[in-house]
Amino acid sequence: MAKVFGSITEELQKFIAKQQMFFVGTAPLSPTGHVNISPKGLESFRIISPNQVAYLDLTGSGNETSAHLLENGRITFMFCAFQEPPSILRLYGQGKAILPNSHEWDNYYSLFTPIPGIRQIIVASIDRVQTSCGFAVPLYEYQAQRDTLVTWANKKGELGIREYHQQKNLVSIDGLLTPLSQVHNHR
Repeated sequence: MAKVFGSITEELQKFIAKQQMFFVGTAPLSPTGHVNISPKGLESFRIISPNQVAYLDLTGSGNETSAHLLENGRITFMFCAFQEPPSILRLYGQGKAILPNSHEWDNYYSLFTPIPGIRQIIVASIDRVQTSCGFAVPLYEYQAQRDTLVTWANKKGELGIREYHQQKNLVSIDGLLTPLSQVHNHR
């Protein structure tokens, strides 16, 4: 059933490449804080090395992942096979948010195809890789990626996106600051 690896093997990299979506999980240190699990798509995930991954984090109604990473760094990625053969893959590690004004931005951003509405890049060092059966995961047929976020971001424009970040993405639902709050406080 479950197998544990020290890195993302070539076979697991191929599995990840076939998936149309993934999930990101983070949590604050406070036992009363909210655990966050976010679905992601739009071909935004990259394997940098067998122990490092990154994804383009697009603008959303909250910014829990980066707040949790700023506080404690813990992150888990989950990939599920919704088509045969069944499988689940989890990547555990420590992550951080890279903002567009960071000296690291260009190195990571060059790995991606630009998508309107980019907020930051989440980079994670992976220290545990685990597979499990996925026998109870339902079968779904992939149709397409949604274009709703891209359309919304294009309508907002760059200035509108920055204003949205300032209104909605500076503090988590538990009151934790996000890396974006540091940028907005220094403008």
